[in-house]
Amino acid sequence: MTSSGTNAGAEVGAEPEAEAGSGAAPGAGPSRPAAESLSPAWELLLPAAAAPARGRGRALRSALREAVRSGRLAGGTRLPSSRELAADLGVSRGLVTEAYEQLTAESYLRSGRGAGTWVSGGVRAAERPVRDRAPGAAGARADFRPGTPDLSLFPRSAWAAAQRTVFSRLPHGALGYPDPRGLPELREALAGLLSRRRGVVADPERLVVCSGVAQATTLLGFVLRDEGVVSVGVEDPGSPEHSSLFAATGLGTVPLPLDDEGLALAPLERSGVRAVVTTPAHQFPTGIGYSAQRRAELLGWARDADAVIMEDDYDGDFRYDRAPVGALQGLDPERVVYTGSVSKSLAPGLRLGWLIAPAALTERIVARKRTMDLGNPVLDQAVLADFIVRGGYDRQLRRCQRAYRARRDAMVTTLDEHFPGTAVSGIAAGLHIIARLPARYGPEDVFLKRAAGAGIALRPLRDCGTVGSEDGTLPLVLGYAHLAPGDIARGVAALAEAWRTGRAGSG
Repeated sequence: MTSSGTNAGAEVGAEPEAEAGSGAAPGAGPSRPAAESLSPAWELLLPAAAAPARGRGRALRSALREAVRSGRLAGGTRLPSSRELAADLGVSRGLVTEAYEQLTAESYLRSGRGAGTWVSGGVRAAERPVRDRAPGAAGARADFRPGTPDLSLFPRSAWAAAQRTVFSRLPHGALGYPDPRGLPELREALAGLLSRRRGVVADPERLVVCSGVAQATTLLGFVLRDEGVVSVGVEDPGSPEHSSLFAATGLGTVPLPLDDEGLALAPLERSGVRAVVTTPAHQFPTGIGYSAQRRAELLGWARDADAVIMEDDYDGDFRYDRAPVGALQGLDPERVVYTGSVSKSLAPGLRLGWLIAPAALTERIVARKRTMDLGNPVLDQAVLADFIVRGGYDRQLRRCQRAYRARRDAMVTTLDEHFPGTAVSGIAAGLHIIARLPARYGPEDVFLKRAAGAGIALRPLRDCGTVGSEDGTLPLVLGYAHLAPGDIARGVAALAEAWRTGRAGSG
């Protein structure tokens, strides 16, 4: 088929397609078999021409649009006349004319009276690959990095039942824009839960439902910046995410050292910061629990400095040797911003968390939440509220606690078997441990390289801050919650084998 100079732009008045499924337009002559007459450049339109009648016009427009975007029809290419293309495809001329007109209006094509129809030169192809940037170690033989719960423990049946209940009773009006703080029923349910389990002073009017602790952190960061705060103190070692989240709000961070009782007071007082982030229930990554004395001292500093403490209570429910210690916020709700989520108890993919703010900050945090996203999805909030009220969340916490305690025990036992002399520090809580392997397994860089070569993902303690190993031991942050006890045993055994093999090879 040749691309003649017939002016498609002059055919605006061509007859429209009388019936979506009709063949060539009247007067167009008998259609030639498309497979025999179409050049390779136009064969890409054949599937569109064969689409169901009602969707044929839309399919043709989409195929032409995609051909231009992808570059298969390059800028400057002259298109055949609508009459020729309709005859070759076996569709009506009006359908082709309509496609040309629509894509000309969208700037994919250009045309002029007596000049024909051409592919526009201003279209650029989009990047094609669809990538998955979810964190994970693809193809890892064993992944001991911390931070991931066992997603197989997610209560699918109970959650589905809660969804059915919610769908059957949720009024139509509830599907409008929600209160940016969250659904009233969820805020009330969370307030009761947190007061009962964590000793939090939980006023539903000051509770904001967030997309996890990450959003709670950024909400607080924006409000602090608006108040003139320049930097926030963060635990060192600590979660690297805190620094990056505050940086996204325009705030700097000041690393503050820890001692055996928690955040060291003297460096905190010298720093001059007016806000600090803490993980007092189970410090990440060291695993210590803040002492009663240090908790009182920290609150005293906040009052004297007119400062704010953000409490990240991510591991507060998972204590295995005793009842969990209550939240710091319960001692002074006007100085502590309390944050938490269901990321470890249910699943991080739900993106559901909460923030309880001091009265002086509540309205500004709510205003920032409104401008950020207008509130979290209503259906997810309603399901979580029902799940909490009916006792499902308490049952889930008990189930997770039993499983994670058994896995922590398996990790400690297996390390002692394969790496004798390993010291495990921190309280029996949370989803990770700090394991200090004896110096004979070093140097650390060589050990980590051998582990990576064997397909074993590890996180050294040094990744979490300015910590060193003065005695030559190898401090590792090992996550265990997402691994069954048998997987933990096999993974640690494989790690030991990788070290022995590498040692033999280097010897």
